[in-house]
Amino acid sequence: MASLDDVRPLADELERSYPVYVRNRLKFRVGQIVYAAFSRDETVMGFALPKEERDALVAGEPDKFRLPADSDLRFNWVHAELAALDPAEARELVVDAWRMVVPQKLSRAYDLTHPEGPGDGR
Repeated sequence: MASLDDVRPLADELERSYPVYVRNRLKFRVGQIVYAAFSRDETVMGFALPKEERDALVAGEPDKFRLPADSDLRFNWVHAELAALDPAEARELVVDAWRMVVPQKLSRAYDLTHPEGPGDGR
């Protein structure tokens, strides 16, 4: 079962990433682009995902993932129930979302310094 504590240290350390609070909700941004956000009660994580991949993700694991509100379908975004994710999976989703909003050179540099993947967030 994943929690905010499993992904926050990682998101805090990703290059160009910074946390903001909007209406008492934690969001992580690169520049002005939000790539991960958490519900007020920290049970749901929204994250960037290509639109063309989200229907398959939600259909494949509806107990973990769901589409955003109709008003947000225009964005590259999907929601995950944190309790349904294991911590490593949650960290991987955060890194993949971050990759969508940073230059490829930063993504490649991350891969070189983290050959085993996102790790345990410590």
